Amino acid sequence: MRLLELLTARLCHELSGPIAAINNGIELLFDEEPGPGPSAAPGFLRDAVALVGDSAHRVRNRLQFYRFAYGFGGRGANTGTAPHELAGGFFAATRIACDYAEGTRKMSLDWQKLACNLLPVGADALPRGGRLSLTDNPLAIEAVGEAAALSPEAQAALTLITPIAELTVRTVQAYFTSLLAKALNQRLIATAEPGRVRLTAIPAVS
Repeated sequence: MRLLELLTARLCHELSGPIAAINNGIELLFDEEPGPGPSAAPGFLRDAVALVGDSAHRVRNRLQFYRFAYGFGGRGANTGTAPHELAGGFFAATRIACDYAEGTRKMSLDWQKLACNLLPVGADALPRGGRLSLTDNPLAIEAVGEAAALSPEAQAALTLITPIAELTVRTVQAYFTSLLAKALNQRLIATAEPGRVRLTAIPAVS
């Protein structure tokens, strides 16, 4: 887990510089003085510049989220942006709304790392969009939306019974999230009904 945290932190750091440079370049294009600037450029050029800027902004948000979700390892590290703000940026301009409850925001950063990893698991259960709600006491996430469902493969990964060699890009998030829960002496319980999936962290049985 420590190796994963360090590698993720390094990867996100290496990528954040070029992304920041793209954002700065876009801002320079729009702030260029003197001259007509992009506003007087052909429509397709303005649209292209806007698209690049929006995409770079979204990538930056995702990198910041992943750096905390996968790279944060405690030990006095400074997260910078609050986890609930990282989550808000992660789901910006998507079909999923995220409600990060006030009580969850007050949990320790190790617990909020688990909370942030629950979010992609919940998002995978919302193929047509919907709402994710994080609550505390106990920590839980509820995914509500049309066709909300947790695949059998994801449910197996949540219980950590899936052999590592059989994990896929669709199930590794659930498996990793359960590893984080285990490190906090918790296990994740999934319940589902039409249009609703809930994952709850409860104390692990010794």
